Amino acid sequence: MAESSCLVLAVLVLLAVVAAAAPDLAQQLDLFNPARAASDAASANVSLPCAQAMQAFAAGLARHEEWASKMYDASGRYSAGFLWGNNYWLGSSDLCLTLEDAVFSVARLTLDVPLITPKTRTVHVGMCLPRSCGLSDLRLLVDAGLGQRNASLETVRSPQLDDYLYYTDVTFIVLALVCGTVLTLMVAGSVLDARKTTKEAEPAASDAAPECEEGGKTPIALDVVPAASKQRRRPPLGAVLLCFSVQRNARAIFDQSVGGDTLAPIHGLRFLSMIWVILGHSCIVIFKYADNTDFRGVVEREFLFQTISNAAFSVDTFFFISGLLFSFLYFRTTAKVDLNKITRATGFKSKALQFVGLLAYRFSRLTAPYMFVLGVVQVSMKWFHHKSVFEPPTLDHVNCPQYWWRNLLYINTLFPVKDMCMLWSWYLADDTQFYVLGALLMMVAVERFRTAALAFGGLMISSWCTTAYIAFTNDHQPSQDDPLALFDKIYDKPWTRLGPYLVGMATGWLLFSINCRLRLGKGGAALGWSVCAAVMLSLLYGLYDARLDAFTSAAYSSLSHTAWALGTAWVIVACSTGHGGFVGRLLSAPSLYPMSRVTYCAYLIHPLIIRMMVMYVDSPLHLARTTVMLLFLGHVVLSYLIAFAISVSFEAPVVALLRLISPKKE
Repeated sequence: MAESSCLVLAVLVLLAVVAAAAPDLAQQLDLFNPARAASDAASANVSLPCAQAMQAFAAGLARHEEWASKMYDASGRYSAGFLWGNNYWLGSSDLCLTLEDAVFSVARLTLDVPLITPKTRTVHVGMCLPRSCGLSDLRLLVDAGLGQRNASLETVRSPQLDDYLYYTDVTFIVLALVCGTVLTLMVAGSVLDARKTTKEAEPAASDAAPECEEGGKTPIALDVVPAASKQRRRPPLGAVLLCFSVQRNARAIFDQSVGGDTLAPIHGLRFLSMIWVILGHSCIVIFKYADNTDFRGVVEREFLFQTISNAAFSVDTFFFISGLLFSFLYFRTTAKVDLNKITRATGFKSKALQFVGLLAYRFSRLTAPYMFVLGVVQVSMKWFHHKSVFEPPTLDHVNCPQYWWRNLLYINTLFPVKDMCMLWSWYLADDTQFYVLGALLMMVAVERFRTAALAFGGLMISSWCTTAYIAFTNDHQPSQDDPLALFDKIYDKPWTRLGPYLVGMATGWLLFSINCRLRLGKGGAALGWSVCAAVMLSLLYGLYDARLDAFTSAAYSSLSHTAWALGTAWVIVACSTGHGGFVGRLLSAPSLYPMSRVTYCAYLIHPLIIRMMVMYVDSPLHLARTTVMLLFLGHVVLSYLIAFAISVSFEAPVVALLRLISPKKE
């Protein structure tokens, strides 16, 4: 009995000794301390001015002088939340900036503490130190302070010591010149429009006409053929200036008629899908710059979070819409207009001119706002790289100056994602490549429908098989993996995302064939909506807490995007043929038309808005459900406000100019 008591006592004493000897969490994470750095300056081989300034800093701390206390307080250090995902110990750069002889910098450290966390962590530590210490001095001070700790210094950045000046950047100068030129044209056009006493009457679309019937406007997608194919007089200067009129372009955006270039339900579907895209991108970015990043792991286990994690289906909706409108307008135009008369050619030459005209129109319409936003992204991300306490989420400041031409040619998805400029522009590249393929298919379909149908089926099946093979060989688990886990192999590649576009093309041909008239009883409509809801809801929420085998995962990865497009096809067909009910009334609400018309510009600019709202602050966010929703709503409002300005300045004038120079139907 006595021996057992002695053994227990010995174990307790040993545990007490070990506990006393083991450093606590604060000691293990004490990576940088300004007071310790001041005492280490003499032995750290820093420059003489830095050593003297650090000595004065140490003396100020000892005397509790206000400037030294503020400098110490502005530096970051471990406080709490490391095990909740806090990797940003930034202190306060704003407080540091109020001190005359202080400079703020950020050290990025790699931390390996397996007893605390199994994964290697990268932490960012803010340092407010005397201005006499340059970047080389700061590196020496950080290295000296780390001592025997399991951490290593990667980089030290100082927004204040960085000499980058955005107004000397060539891209900024070009943007300024472009903006000045466009602003001058807008002022001239607006003044001319205001002085104009007589205006040309424009036929309005009849409210009583079926949604599929063409309104007073020429179908946008098919307005232009190469100028060389037809002798035309140069438009007068006044007409060109009116294309930049703010009043006219704003009226076109806020027009409450459907117009001949779309279908009414498309407006609502496009706007709601854009809201979904912004929600997904907001979560991706703000989760990165939070002091409680592990909060993401908690909310991801919630059922409704599948709405966000499956936001990639919103992009499939956009692909579907693009294919539908292109197909519907092309078949309707070829049925009413002899394109050979417009091209003044026949046979292969006519088809070639049509093809070039289609591509020229799309390139002209999309590229002006696209390249403008790309320039803004390049300059802003370069500024953030040099001046923000946070590191940019992507390497746009490096990739855009080198690889902008890939964006201009819409081929950036054919290259590795690590070299991509404007990561979200992958959609534009894929959509343009699909447009080229769709144009070829439809020109064949006009004369050889069976051949086009066989090619259509072959492309669809090959896309399914290719996606399944890539998913299977990479052991992709859509129920568990991050949606962007195979971005370079599955997510952004055109051969894996073609299905929804082809479904859209087929739907456009169907609506053209039936002229948006479909006899369907209440039972048939109810059955269609039930199947549609079951398919789309199962795609959104069906994988919750599910584990799939390799074959099933590959099949899901291959077919899910096409299945989503089929569900969307029913929504559009039902709403366009009078079987939409309240869904049709919602999607066709005229109040959504303006937002729909600036959706392209909203897509271009919204990721930059999200980044700016995060990277302009000097401390990480603390996430909560309410915080995320409020930030998301702010992103939506600001994105659409700026999108309206970009659309009026760059997109709408180009569309008006293309209408001005396009051949008119007799």
